Amino acid sequence: MTTHLSKGLILLLAMVSALGPVAMQILLPAIPIIKESFAVSAAVAQLTLSLSMAAIAVATLAYGPLSDRYGRKPVLMAGMIITIIGSILCVLAPSIELLIAGRIVQAAGGAVGMVVARAIVRDVYDAREAASVIATLVMVMVVMPMLSPAVGGELMVRLDWHSVFILVAIISALLLGMLFYALPETLREPTIFTGVGDMLRCYNALMRVRVFQGYSLSVAFVSVVFFSFISAAPEIMVSVFERPATEYGYYFIMIPLGFMIGNYVTRYYGRKFGIQRMIDYGSQISLAGISLAIVLQLFGLHHPAALFLPIALAIFGNGITLPNAQAGAINAAPHMAGSASGLTGFMQMGFSAVAAQTVALIFNGTVYPMLVLMLAAAAISLLSFRLLVPVDAAH
Repeated sequence: MTTHLSKGLILLLAMVSALGPVAMQILLPAIPIIKESFAVSAAVAQLTLSLSMAAIAVATLAYGPLSDRYGRKPVLMAGMIITIIGSILCVLAPSIELLIAGRIVQAAGGAVGMVVARAIVRDVYDAREAASVIATLVMVMVVMPMLSPAVGGELMVRLDWHSVFILVAIISALLLGMLFYALPETLREPTIFTGVGDMLRCYNALMRVRVFQGYSLSVAFVSVVFFSFISAAPEIMVSVFERPATEYGYYFIMIPLGFMIGNYVTRYYGRKFGIQRMIDYGSQISLAGISLAIVLQLFGLHHPAALFLPIALAIFGNGITLPNAQAGAINAAPHMAGSASGLTGFMQMGFSAVAAQTVALIFNGTVYPMLVLMLAAAAISLLSFRLLVPVDAAH
């Protein structure tokens, strides 16, 4: 039984955490090419993305209880194997239907790291220390997917869309080998798990824990802020600001940079201030950033910098809030850390998927629907935390 995780193991867990989101987003540049290759509509081709998001959300529900019962390491390795199988199915797919099926399998496997890595951290560290380590996991899990579409685009130019899935399969195989040799088992006492009924009862028990409600809702709505922006910003850049799509990538650099700085703040000041104060500070910064963006637009500053700079401030706040809220959620019921991590991940991905679709539906040719939705989500995140989490819950 390990008493701490080396920097190398933390980096490995961070890479495993990022695998699912990377596999999901690296395909983005290939979707138009897949549409042409299989001669299908844009809506059908888009299913390769939307259904993979749904698969990640659903799979996170299963991995938590399974890792609580059978151990972190075997479940993590099983997820890697499923990812490899799904990637191979995608490479060999002769039709769009089988490609979509392969994507669902790939995404379901890749989701394992998002759940089990956080549970491993909770096995080893207390709540305050866990927030610092989770900040590293979250930073890699957010930043790597942001960079992966650029990698996918290069692969499209130099090879073809199959190369994207080959790369994911190779990365998954390498991670599987490293996990086998380097990762110790961290689960102290397995819980009894007899099937889906037990899993649902476990999640029902978690949702009755007021502290878990507060932290998990905070995580979910912080994620809604982020995904609402990245879903709508490319269209806003072109149709509202009338700028070429190529400019989006340059302005977007501010967003992951803001998130990374927020994560660094958590890593270095989290233990000093504690989970609750960090969540409160981060949430207030996020609200301030979004409010500033709205004010600048109302004053007629319709320039990309007037949107991206204040939103980068908001995402900086998210970078502080998210790892602390995630640590709080999995610490709310330590004996069900895997299940808590899984349910939090499901809420995070599920709410974000709905938000991404909602932003597209309410878009009216201005930035205001997106910003109002982001402001509402940030406010709900803060209110959920303040109303549901007692002052001394993280201590």
